[in-house]
Amino acid sequence: MNESSRINLIAQLKTEIHQHVDLTSMNEEQLREYIAKTLDDKTSWAKNNSQEAFIELSALNFKDKRFVIDSVYDSIRGLGVLGQLMNDPSVTEIMVNGPKDIFVEKAGKLMKSELVFDSEKDLRIVVDKVVGQAKRQVNESEPIVDFVLEDGSRVNAVIPPVGLNGSVVTIRRFSKDTMTVDKLIAYGSITPEVAEILRLLVKARYNIFVSGGTGSGKTTFLNALSNYIPKTDRVITIEDAAELQIKNVDNLVRLQTKNASGDNKGVSIRDLIRSSLRMRPDRVVVGEVRGAEALDMLQAMNTGHDGSLSTGHANSSCDMLSRLETMVLQGADGLPLQAIRQQIASAVDIIIHLSRLWDHSRRTVEIVEIVGYDHINNIIETNTLYEFRETGVVNEKIQGSLVRTENPMVKTDKLQNSKEGRGIII
Repeated sequence: MNESSRINLIAQLKTEIHQHVDLTSMNEEQLREYIAKTLDDKTSWAKNNSQEAFIELSALNFKDKRFVIDSVYDSIRGLGVLGQLMNDPSVTEIMVNGPKDIFVEKAGKLMKSELVFDSEKDLRIVVDKVVGQAKRQVNESEPIVDFVLEDGSRVNAVIPPVGLNGSVVTIRRFSKDTMTVDKLIAYGSITPEVAEILRLLVKARYNIFVSGGTGSGKTTFLNALSNYIPKTDRVITIEDAAELQIKNVDNLVRLQTKNASGDNKGVSIRDLIRSSLRMRPDRVVVGEVRGAEALDMLQAMNTGHDGSLSTGHANSSCDMLSRLETMVLQGADGLPLQAIRQQIASAVDIIIHLSRLWDHSRRTVEIVEIVGYDHINNIIETNTLYEFRETGVVNEKIQGSLVRTENPMVKTDKLQNSKEGRGIII
């Protein structure tokens, strides 16, 4: 059964159930059983009256039937259209631009969904339900809200009068399976050689920033890198939304920001970084730095917390350095640019830059070493170790891989002082 037929079937079942049943008297189990019975009755009717409909309905396997039943239930008691999309494991991002325009991302490709809400009122009811699940609220006085669902999905909701299209909802979903370096290799993001180098750098406690644009896979890559952190280290993770999946560390403390509401002041990334330094961490992992907290993150890296990891939005590795400068200025207005650049050059060892290419593939395109600060020219010196080189296009898919440049690695002190990196030349 194709998607269009499945959507029509769900709509028909919903209509039939609403017409014949007092839904308020049913609990969840009873309603699901009634939906399943209605589907079976519809199949039996089609057997005697419509051969074409019977062929489609009888072809539904257990998984398909469960999806239809869950979707009908969600449309009645749950999140309606939004619930149907969230029940689809192939959907990685949902973008609702008002009641009639819904887009989804599947396999890295953006496409318009055939699903729509009946009205802005129906959409708003669903928005309120989703926001309520996170114990948050959205209204005309607070028309913008960000939160995380129990399954880790990141949600942004904007309602009128700010949303001119109507209520706007963006949901980014994350795989329940922990990302590993082996998976990154299988996806073509990195090579086995690069994976081994990254393992050595993490083990040797290099401070690493993962940069990239929106949807380039920064958090996913950070999750994979974290698998290399020694099990015996004490790690503090700090996030706006709980997306990191560090599984191999026993001594793990997870911290999350809290938005201000009413009389509650809230807790920022900056507050958490400062607090984490009193928790005796071996490493601090910040999900993403976006503003003034960059200064605190750099200071943590510079004060005995080597091996720390973080991510940031940027269009290139050089752009990441410029953005760090801007973010530090937000937290220390008036600090001389020279002092900021010295701080960055001293704190950050490696920048791994990711990009989403035109074929929708997510690739590691550059690994850059921060060499130091050039006092004469007042610049941060960098050294490109690996860069992505395209070799062609096959079936509209970019071919290529990370290639080692001819530049030798300069800052090898941490590597040579580590147990596994001693004597290795990168």
